[in-house]
Amino acid sequence: MTYEESLQHLASLGPELRVSRSPDGATTAPRKFSLDHIRTLLHALGDPQHSFPSVLIAGTNGKGSTAATLASIAAAAGLRTGLYTSPHLLRVNERIRISSDNSADNTPALKGTGFSPYIDPAPTPRLQPLRDTAAANPAFPATPLAEIPDTDFAAVFSIVHTTATHLVESSDLPHYPSYFELLTAIALYFFAEQRIDLAVLEVGLGGRLDATNAVDPLISIVTDIGIDHTEYLGHTIREIATEKAGILRSDGVLVTLSQHPEANAAIGDVAMRLNVRGVDAVRCLPPRETLPSAPTHPSASPLARNRYDLSIEGQVLHVDSPLAGQHQQRNIALAIAAALELRTNHRHHGQPFDIPNAAIEQGIRSTSWPGRLEWIPSPHGHAPLLLDVAHNPAGAWTLRAALAQLPATTPRTLIFSCLADKQIDEMAQVLLPLFDSASGDPDRALDHVILAPIPNPRAATIDHLLAAAHRLDVPAHAAPHLAAALAQAHAITPPHGIIVATGSVFLVGEIRALALEEPR
Repeated sequence: MTYEESLQHLASLGPELRVSRSPDGATTAPRKFSLDHIRTLLHALGDPQHSFPSVLIAGTNGKGSTAATLASIAAAAGLRTGLYTSPHLLRVNERIRISSDNSADNTPALKGTGFSPYIDPAPTPRLQPLRDTAAANPAFPATPLAEIPDTDFAAVFSIVHTTATHLVESSDLPHYPSYFELLTAIALYFFAEQRIDLAVLEVGLGGRLDATNAVDPLISIVTDIGIDHTEYLGHTIREIATEKAGILRSDGVLVTLSQHPEANAAIGDVAMRLNVRGVDAVRCLPPRETLPSAPTHPSASPLARNRYDLSIEGQVLHVDSPLAGQHQQRNIALAIAAALELRTNHRHHGQPFDIPNAAIEQGIRSTSWPGRLEWIPSPHGHAPLLLDVAHNPAGAWTLRAALAQLPATTPRTLIFSCLADKQIDEMAQVLLPLFDSASGDPDRALDHVILAPIPNPRAATIDHLLAAAHRLDVPAHAAPHLAAALAQAHAITPPHGIIVATGSVFLVGEIRALALEEPR
């Protein structure tokens, strides 16, 4: 099966949360989430999830940033690291990433045919014993996590697809896997084939019934919890937190930070019932009075950078993260705490996880997580672009706090859209008044709001978006698609202004590709 054919099969499954078609186009009944299905598929694939240790991360906001930071730290320490996140901005390959192989044998493990014998009766280490990476490479150069190559994606997809089809034909599976279940199986199989040292996995939805929860994590991380996906997870913070706490394991380890009281209570109840050892990441937070640092280069983002020092085990740890926004300090803290927990209390191939402070520093410094308060200067004399995937009210408030760092006199244009199942009115109430040219505020007189539909079956209609703006009495323009919205924003925003694009990961992915003139 070719890469293009693999993508066509995936596209035929429809949106992740509304799977209603099989690969041959036949309509299926609404899907109920069940871990039994992904476990059956993984077992037929040789249970790849058992061949490497993993860290599993759930939450409403910040789990992707936490995952990206922790994976970057592990890679900087010389660990062969796999990172699985969702959704993607542009290409599905973005979800499955892996660091370079630091072992003596760099021969690719993936053959693309048959099942790889990575589950042995008496497993032996496949990598050299973990070495003193600080002595071998004092500089800890950045180790980028590369997307799964197209050829490998196609090869693994073919294996997973064939296996799933046979399971359905034999009635071992009641139906063909969902979009997310397929990708999860592909990621875990690929990671096993690549003989990774550690997988960092971001939960897709909830936690308890999410396909990623088929792994047995060394550490479970729960980030900040808010109201989202109420049709699947519940209508209160406590209900949603209980679902996300489903990633905890009996006698396991939880890394988290204190947050909403209802979330704390729900997570605490599950942790106590399972005898979970809690790790409070509060010691990895900067002092309360610490604010992000001002930019040091004229062409850099005007948003403050997270740069501060921590005292860790009697040593100074220098944090310098490219992830903008004070809210990222919590996500960085969770990643640091997880790295410290790995090196202190866990082993792999009989050796401790060797993650020195220098690797933590380098990993934080080289973290890549596009589309999150990402600043893109325009090379064509247009206004610069600020991208943020704020897809719920909590994310909108975070973006609002970041915008407060900009000079009030800066002209602003907002490009906004979101999915129909999101809290459109709540997000509009948070963001649109900041761009209200009819407010009477002279600083906002040159502002604009542009609304456009997202190329996604779950997208809110332009009429729905306009209605939300009208209810707030905020003037808004309608564009037929995102390319037209960006062109209009370029035309009406002065070069010393700013264009803010937000509301959905799908919007950010499309606008980012247009702005960077990337192929789609």
